[in-house]
Amino acid sequence: MKIWRLNRSGHAIVHRVTDAQPSLSADIRRREIGYVVKMGIRLICLILAVAVPSPWPVKALLVAGAVVLPYVAVIGANERGRGEPSAFDLAESNQTEIPRHRREIGS
Repeated sequence: MKIWRLNRSGHAIVHRVTDAQPSLSADIRRREIGYVVKMGIRLICLILAVAVPSPWPVKALLVAGAVVLPYVAVIGANERGRGEPSAFDLAESNQTEIPRHRREIGS
């Protein structure tokens, strides 16, 4: 299904249904899974650093992974959406903004 629209220069912009962003629940689910995987790897790094007798460079690498991975996991979990923004830009809309004094419902 194609939806045709003209941009400011008069050229047609074609929007396809496949260009749509994933749903909010799918995006949250993706971020939750990524967070759990990263925190699982962190737990494994922490256990290996304590339980496995290995040389100090290996232990230092495992501890560094256990320290850095929570930061990476939280940043990834808070990332909304992925990829490029959609071609539809609200700034190019033909609609005008609602005046500040008329933004409340029922006025």
